[in-house]
Amino acid sequence: MSLFGWLRAKKPGLNPAQQQRLEQLPKPTELGNGPLRSQRWVVVDLETSGLNLHRDQVLSIGAVVIEDGAVDFSQLFERTLQRTDTKLSPSVLIHGLGPSAIAAGSDPAEALLDFMAFVGDSPLLAFHAPFDQHMLCRALKDSLGYRLAHPFLDVADLAPLLCPEAHIREAGLDDWLNHFRLQAGERHHASADALATAELMLILFSRARQQQIDTPQTLQERLAQWKRRKQSPSL
Repeated sequence: MSLFGWLRAKKPGLNPAQQQRLEQLPKPTELGNGPLRSQRWVVVDLETSGLNLHRDQVLSIGAVVIEDGAVDFSQLFERTLQRTDTKLSPSVLIHGLGPSAIAAGSDPAEALLDFMAFVGDSPLLAFHAPFDQHMLCRALKDSLGYRLAHPFLDVADLAPLLCPEAHIREAGLDDWLNHFRLQAGERHHASADALATAELMLILFSRARQQQIDTPQTLQERLAQWKRRKQSPSL
């Protein structure tokens, strides 16, 4: 079996049309040396039933696209996933995702196929990306048998890397939005949080170019170096 055949091993329960869509998903590409501005980025935010990485489930997905140096409002994604067997934590109600909305949501396999078709071969960005990445990987594996292999960068790390003068550490999205005086709309919905993260990321891309970080690959490499220094014990 080829590598991508293994990545997309057939998932029991998919109908033939869904299996065909799964097999036709574009292969992810590594970050390259083209201009940072010309890269298509997908900024994603998830709402989940809780914070347990192993038991909780993805309830909704919101995503926006950054391309040509701006948010492309013609490329927006939002889905609520149908979950009939999920116990909702009190925080879920804050997100406006009540039992009726979740019961009326999209079939998870269809929603996730739609999302991955929306992503295409583009890299992903999220604030506190490790959580979103883990939950998304689990959902894709459970519903589709799909192994997510796209580059996935954490905006919560990119912000202090590119703006060290801010002296904001271990900060939340609201802290960075306030720092740059960004006016966020209705928050705590996946699509609204994705848009707020994208607006922050536009500022960070500008800061990156000012620091001669001109390509996606260079940005990824600089971030990896920053994280290694952060994890190294001080001498």
